[in-house]
Amino acid sequence: MAKKGQIEEKEMNLVDHLSELRNRLIVTALFFIGFFIVGFIYIRDIYWFFVNDIDLELTAISPTEIIWIYFSMAGLVAIVGTIPLLTYQIWAFVKPGLLPHERKATIGYIPVVFLLFIGGLIFGYFVFVELIMPFLLSLNDGMFNIMFTVDRYFSFLFRVTVPFALLFELPIIVMFLTSLGILTPDFMIKNRKYAYFGLIIIGVLITPPDFVLQLVVAVPLILLYEIGVQLSKIVYKRKLKKHEEFMNQNDSST
Repeated sequence: MAKKGQIEEKEMNLVDHLSELRNRLIVTALFFIGFFIVGFIYIRDIYWFFVNDIDLELTAISPTEIIWIYFSMAGLVAIVGTIPLLTYQIWAFVKPGLLPHERKATIGYIPVVFLLFIGGLIFGYFVFVELIMPFLLSLNDGMFNIMFTVDRYFSFLFRVTVPFALLFELPIIVMFLTSLGILTPDFMIKNRKYAYFGLIIIGVLITPPDFVLQLVVAVPLILLYEIGVQLSKIVYKRKLKKHEEFMNQNDSST
């Protein structure tokens, strides 16, 4: 009977956790929809913000491209606006499993996640406007009449900027996983060459086939990884120190 009661208690705990996760996802989705609507309202301002930096005339060849722009721009606004809330919901969901000092340490990650995402978008946009587009246009050399469609231009723009925004989260993800004990600096150092290879592949995929451009993209990504290694060392040392203090307190109390 006792064993059956334990099983039922575990099932209840699992149901409670799943119910909490569902509620947090619903709240996040509602905020996403709200920011999506805001993006729709200010779509003209957002669009002109992006096209003011380019000396090109974009063309829409079908009504569906106009609709695509509306949804893409509004979706980007919704993603950026929802990130702080989504980060908080993730933190709040795992908070019961964290020690008090871990809760204090990880709550500060929430604004940093947002700022790093914005920084990645800005860096990716700079690379796209100042490096990638001028390089591609220089290949024309007066041979063709260039016409950019709205669909193709912004698809290419998002393909470059969004991966940068996600990759810029690497240091904070490393710190969070280290604080949870999932990742260690020794593991990152041991697998450094594989990480470098993966980051270089990503740089190749999001840039034209030009060695200089690929180097410009790959170097910051590798630096982000190395920053993550150093931050992981700091968090890991603090974690060990807290653990030793906790063990010493238990020994002294006994």
